[in-house]
Amino acid sequence: MKFSVIRRLAAAGVLALLASGPALAQRVIHIIVPFGPGAVQDTIARTFNNELGKELNASVLVENRAGAGGTIGTAQVAKAAGDGNTLVLAAASHTLAGHMYSKLGYDPIKDFVGVTYLGNSGYVIAAPGGLGVNNLADYVKLVKSQPGKLNYASAGNGSATHLGMASFLAKAGAEMQHIPMKSTGDAVNEVLAGRVQGVVPAVIGVVPFKQDARIKLLAYTGTTRSRFLPDLPTVAEAGVPGYKFDSWIGLLAPASTPKAEVERLNAAMQKVLADPAVQQRFANLGVETGAMSADDFGKLLRADWDTAGAIVRASGAKVE
Repeated sequence: MKFSVIRRLAAAGVLALLASGPALAQRVIHIIVPFGPGAVQDTIARTFNNELGKELNASVLVENRAGAGGTIGTAQVAKAAGDGNTLVLAAASHTLAGHMYSKLGYDPIKDFVGVTYLGNSGYVIAAPGGLGVNNLADYVKLVKSQPGKLNYASAGNGSATHLGMASFLAKAGAEMQHIPMKSTGDAVNEVLAGRVQGVVPAVIGVVPFKQDARIKLLAYTGTTRSRFLPDLPTVAEAGVPGYKFDSWIGLLAPASTPKAEVERLNAAMQKVLADPAVQQRFANLGVETGAMSADDFGKLLRADWDTAGAIVRASGAKVE
């Protein structure tokens, strides 16, 4: 074969590789977790990101962007390109923050589109094991005897763990000082160490410690008992009627994301959630999974906006 022919074939091969280069490049999707490592959203995101990546033929990376009760990482996603490559793992704190912060920098409803509902989680009211209380009634009595002198920890101002306790205290007619931390894990650790006297983490935050003498689980925040903690009474059963607090969990994208891309992401995630292995991982975290279209998830978000407003107003909590 003449050299000129070989050279032309080689050149053609190079051009073919250059032309196919973008197609060979793997897509990278970033799931932003607006809380630190060990937080509820962080743990949940890492239960399915690999499976979602396989379904989409992409690399799905989980990134922590903690601070200000989850609003720093969420703001980053609100301003991201609407190409489906930047999502936020959100929960009840997303809508709660919209009513808590006077200057948020984004609109929790208008600046986002619901991509996929992942599930629901309830919360648990817990206290240090050394506090000397055996049930919720004893706890409320102790807190009322020392108004404003005892402390509770949360994952940050405006977080669900903040509002869960603030609204409970308002309902019980009691008062405690709020100590904001960077994550639910940090808040639970403060109780385990006996440095604060209360915390209201999601079920995932306390399941690993339910046999630990350092922490006392007092009541579940749902209207019926959790199947993950069946022996734990609800708050209403334990003596504070009319209290309910739980959280949806889902993936949100910037509002500019095309509907076709939202639907594609939703369909992929629905397949992932149908995997028995993934379902078991969620169950191990105390999360009830569920299937929902993107449109229905959007309706849930709008309804939750009104519910969140009522919770914040009842609690009296505010972040300037």
